[in-house]
Amino acid sequence: NKKTQSHCFVFFLSTGVTTMHERVNSVNKNVCTILVFVISLVFVNDNHLGPAQEFTSALEEFQRVSGLPVTGVFDEATKTAMNKPRCGVPDKEVELSNRFGDVINGTHDANTDSKMENMSLVSKNRQKREVSETGHMAFSKTLLRWRLMGEGYSSQLTVDEQRYIFRLAFRMWSEVSPLDFVEDTSSPLEDIDIRLGFGTGRHLGCNQRFDGTGREFAHAWFLGDIHFDDDEHFTAPNTGSGISLLKVAVHEIGHVLGLPHIYRPGSIMQPSYLPHEAGFEMDWMDRKAIQHLYGGCKGRFNTVFDWIRKERTAYGEVVIRFNTYFMRDDWYWLYENRNNRTRYGDPVALQVGWRGIPTGGVDAYVHVWSRKRDDVYFFKGTQFWKYNQDQDQAFTQDQEGRRYPRRISEGFPGVPSPIDTAFYDRRESRIYFFKNSLVYGFDVGANSLARGFPKRIRDVFPPVVSGDHPDGNVDAAYFSYTHNAVFLLKGTGFWQVVGSRDRWRRPFLPRNGLLPRKEVDTQWFDICNVHPAALRMNEHSPVHS
Repeated sequence: NKKTQSHCFVFFLSTGVTTMHERVNSVNKNVCTILVFVISLVFVNDNHLGPAQEFTSALEEFQRVSGLPVTGVFDEATKTAMNKPRCGVPDKEVELSNRFGDVINGTHDANTDSKMENMSLVSKNRQKREVSETGHMAFSKTLLRWRLMGEGYSSQLTVDEQRYIFRLAFRMWSEVSPLDFVEDTSSPLEDIDIRLGFGTGRHLGCNQRFDGTGREFAHAWFLGDIHFDDDEHFTAPNTGSGISLLKVAVHEIGHVLGLPHIYRPGSIMQPSYLPHEAGFEMDWMDRKAIQHLYGGCKGRFNTVFDWIRKERTAYGEVVIRFNTYFMRDDWYWLYENRNNRTRYGDPVALQVGWRGIPTGGVDAYVHVWSRKRDDVYFFKGTQFWKYNQDQDQAFTQDQEGRRYPRRISEGFPGVPSPIDTAFYDRRESRIYFFKNSLVYGFDVGANSLARGFPKRIRDVFPPVVSGDHPDGNVDAAYFSYTHNAVFLLKGTGFWQVVGSRDRWRRPFLPRNGLLPRKEVDTQWFDICNVHPAALRMNEHSPVHS
């Protein structure tokens, strides 16, 4: 009876000869879709397997990369996983490295033609890609231009909403990599690195057809273009319904940048779409994968410090808490030490988080913290500002009637200005001010320079390894409560100061000696600049949460 029967044609594409099996009985439409989908993944490339063996092998491989029990049985869990909406980029196309091989799909020779076919859809005039230092496809530059194509606007959202969401998606990748993204609406099309557009069915001259509402939301090409299925109900962030265009865009941009699917719970690059998540962010593996291709983020910092504050618990107890901040020019990052990375959404403008302090780069932060004092100061140029921790803003006048900013020479006699950096040493109740190749020890109790200062930085902080020393012009001096150590930062490197624990383990180390230089991005991760065009994007957002 034709009304109660349906036909499901399954093509075993992984063999040299196409084999077609016809099942003539009542079949659930989703099951037909699943069967075709399993084989279309082309997990198995052994030409000697028969159809049944090949299907089982493909099924087992799908279960393995999906984190399911590998049974080779088409059970309910497998059926559910296959029916999840997903990205249209084929699985198992590229390999990042053996290090990520257990969660990131690898390369099979049989997929090479497919990969090159996808790549050929990109304009031949746009040869801005190369094999990166890691041996994998990546853009050959760090400033990338993108455009939402005028013939490819979505019918689900306003044009302003679409462009804002794409700006945010690109910014999320910029926050964890050295890449900058700029929306370019005027340059010749061949100068645009990434083109985005919406379409249905046959669309935008693409040879990969969309399937309508259902399984495939979008597809992309490595170092190429991104297409979104406009039959899907795309929505703005934090709406709680529909399909988050932001999540899908972040995923597809990852493909364009060179990332394959990542089979790890929480990864934005996993192939199956997960429903709306408030405040979703990049998983650890996403961050490491993109940095594997493009490197980590490097740069100088004006100052680094731990912000100490007292809080009262629900039981009336006073507890001490701290956060770590990195400042560069007019922007700052909050560093989450427990996660060993920056806060999602940073950097933020100084004037947003630190009201009243100078803009254009702070020279130093000093927290004089003892039994008698709890004072915070910011230094810039020839002046310093006292900070009101209770009101979270700089004083214009403190409790003693002193007006701010004040000259450094007035508040800290004997200290020259401008300074390079400074930090407070609680062990000695002393502020160390750095300028050029000299360090000035300032006795807080006596309100004067300590005896014998100034001295050469090299004499107070000698190198543990001969010749391995910043030799003046230190960018930042930082006492870390997380590491219980002092760090001197210069350029993209840092030196850790030998502490009492270090000397207890290795008594031969000099007091306050500088351990060998390391790169900042090997100790503190993901402190990445964002292109100026993306820094102030929240000020004119058309998307309301």
